Amino acid sequence: MFLKALASGTRQKLFSHFADGEELTVGEASERAGLGPSTTSEHLAVLRRGGLLQSIRAGKLVRYRADQENIAELLGQLHSYLLAPSAPTSAESHAAQ
Repeated sequence: MFLKALASGTRQKLFSHFADGEELTVGEASERAGLGPSTTSEHLAVLRRGGLLQSIRAGKLVRYRADQENIAELLGQLHSYLLAPSAPTSAESHAAQ
């Protein structure tokens, strides 16, 4: 889900507004990104499910912020996955023979 959350250019642009540690409501994020509130809300939900954002309820408002700890964990997992030796696939095994 982490990589899916980053697969959209719109979500990347939206996430960049949280990179400096700011907390934003859907309305604030919508205004900064130039998106409609419902579209922004949908993208923020994907980013939250992907582990990139946290949501905090403050009265009637929900504020979003980057989930720094989880992002570090996810990047560590991705790094380990990318550097792990992989077993050759059956196609690679047949080509070597």
